[in-house]
Amino acid sequence: MTVFVDTSAFIAFLDGDDPAHRSCREAWEHAARDAEALVTTDHSVVETVAVAQRRWGLDAVRTFADGYLPLVEIEDVRTGDRDAALATLLAAGRRQLSLVDVASFTVMRRMGITRYLGADPHFAEHGFTPVAQTGE
Repeated sequence: MTVFVDTSAFIAFLDGDDPAHRSCREAWEHAARDAEALVTTDHSVVETVAVAQRRWGLDAVRTFADGYLPLVEIEDVRTGDRDAALATLLAAGRRQLSLVDVASFTVMRRMGITRYLGADPHFAEHGFTPVAQTGE
């Protein structure tokens, strides 16, 4: 089964002090061991690089690029995905819900992905199943 990897998981991998670090790492290892496909979006890659570079510098970006990205299929957010995500975001009217997350939900639905790896509660709120308990 395919698992979507959210930005929050990548950040948890890079930050050993993150509350979700251990559970996300264990879920990642489980998924890799069971030969599950791991997917993220190009938008999540950009978001992860921006956060990692701002918080920890280019060494963290290099760790992400060399250690995680080769193991994940990167799905492009298509124009139709983006348009649908933006409409959904505006209709939701929630400041704390990001366009990157809603675009991820849209891509996940298009691809038939129901499970995610990450610590962002918005995924569960939108009907997706976490593969790890993050304590959040």
